[in-house]
Amino acid sequence: MTLRPDQRVRYERNLLIPGIGETGQDRLARARVCLVGLGGLGSSAGHYLAAAGVGVLGLVDPDVVDLSNLQRQVLHVTDRVGVPKTDSAQVALAALNPDVRLEPHRVRLNPENAVELLSEFDVVVEATDNFESKFVLNDACLDMKKPFATAGILALSGQALFVVPGRTPCLRCAVFGAPHGVPTTSEQGVLGAVPGILGSLEAMEVIRWIVGAWQPPPDNTGLLHSIDGATMHLRTLRIPRRADCRCARLWSG
Repeated sequence: MTLRPDQRVRYERNLLIPGIGETGQDRLARARVCLVGLGGLGSSAGHYLAAAGVGVLGLVDPDVVDLSNLQRQVLHVTDRVGVPKTDSAQVALAALNPDVRLEPHRVRLNPENAVELLSEFDVVVEATDNFESKFVLNDACLDMKKPFATAGILALSGQALFVVPGRTPCLRCAVFGAPHGVPTTSEQGVLGAVPGILGSLEAMEVIRWIVGAWQPPPDNTGLLHSIDGATMHLRTLRIPRRADCRCARLWSG
């Protein structure tokens, strides 16, 4: 890819980073990323992926913008309340970076459509608000050996994990099954800055993978990044792979 003069200006700060440069920017321009969920996590992830110059960004969400979303879902604005989130996100991201091709899918991810929906993309960002969808996406990406970022948020805390099938543990290694009795954000709330932080972490992991800067931990663990906003405690936990997990068949050693 030969950068136009305006693109060279737009991506100047990317081009200066060791390990990215023009080669990394070209990889970003050729990449196809699917963003599943256009709420709080998807808002920050979508903004930073589009700003970085990802070539194609798939936008998956069945819902419309609600006034209660605007405290954290910064893709959307007051004037677009009642508009499908896919349409609202297109407006915001096209205004941010017209070079990015946007592919909207106003559907809910489910076991029947997951593989077909995600198969045309190189890497996936899971930004949904329920464990059922998270596990559907996890399993579909394992079946296709497709990398994905996943995150969860509640109140003042959140966690994020990047999964490369066959090279890292998957979400099911960290969370064995959908937990019971865990409150939702509609029950316990969430501070808008929390999905901002976690969605940005998801975008950063995806960008690192696209440009070739990502490497798996040498001990075959996964890295679960978490924030406790009540104490401002940031930490990274090492998640071991499980021999009885769905992802175990993909490991070569």
